Amino acid sequence: MKPNTANMINGIVLVLFSSWGYFASDSPSATAFIPAVFGVALLACNGGIKAENKIISHVAVTLTLVVLLALIMPLRGTLSRGDTGATLRVIIMMASSALALAVFIRSFIEARRNRA
Repeated sequence: MKPNTANMINGIVLVLFSSWGYFASDSPSATAFIPAVFGVALLACNGGIKAENKIISHVAVTLTLVVLLALIMPLRGTLSRGDTGATLRVIIMMASSALALAVFIRSFIEARRNRA
C-alpha cells in the first residue's frame, strides 16, 4: 500500500467514525470531533504525500502518531463505561492510524535504502 492511500483511508476513517460516535451518543460532546479534525488535516496533506513532499509527509506522520496516542484516553473511557460500540469505533480508528503509521515508516525506510 502506498503512503498516500493509507493516509487517505486513515483520514476518512477518522472523520466517519468520530462523527458516528458523536451522533450515536446519548450525551454528545464536541470532543468527539477531535479525531475528525485530525482526519481532515490528514486528508489535506494527501496531495503533498502523493507528490512525495518530505515535509508534508513528516507532518502527516506526526499527526497520525499524535491521534493514535490521543485515542488511548477515549479507549480507556469506553472500556470503563462498558460501551461496546464506542470501544469498537475507537479501536478501528486506532488500528487505521497504526496501519497508516506502519506504511509511512516502511516508505521512509525504502526511500533511505534507495538513496544509498
